[in-house]
Amino acid sequence: MGQGKSQFSEEELQDYEDLTYFSKKEVLYAHQKFKALAPEKVGHNKNAKLPINKMLQYPELAVNPFGERICKVFSSSRDGDCTFEDFLDMMSVFSEAAPKSVKAEHAFRIFDFDGDDMLGTSDLKQVIERLLGSNKLTEREMQHLIQNILEEADLDDDGSLSFAEFEHIIDKSSDFANAFRIRL
Repeated sequence: MGQGKSQFSEEELQDYEDLTYFSKKEVLYAHQKFKALAPEKVGHNKNAKLPINKMLQYPELAVNPFGERICKVFSSSRDGDCTFEDFLDMMSVFSEAAPKSVKAEHAFRIFDFDGDDMLGTSDLKQVIERLLGSNKLTEREMQHLIQNILEEADLDDDGSLSFAEFEHIIDKSSDFANAFRIRL
């Protein structure tokens, strides 16, 4: 605001405020951040869709080992390309105001690489590899770590984590909500 007219009507801003954990002012600020990724594309088209490579230029996504997965999970087309509404939804879930349960649901989807609604050994391996970055574990160390995770969290002993089991672990984590955050 302040510098000219908003691209959104008062009704649109109210809808965004109702559907997110943001105030109207924060919605407008989020739009500024989105527009800054591709001003030539978003400048006069509030419905512009940015390709994943543009989305990954957002500083917090650029350094996040799950940046690409985050974009794909929040992309309405599931390819990582994002509209402003996808971006707003993403930023809302990662905001301080989003409840832990909402954050847990999205974290589970981000970690569920194969999309089978379970975190199996291949999903856990990918999560660990991304968290370790250039630090590599031997296959034996990896198997041992995954086994330890499953021993701790796999309550029904089926070799994978359901959302309920994942949420149970998240509930024990005092720092999860703080760690699962991206500032606007």
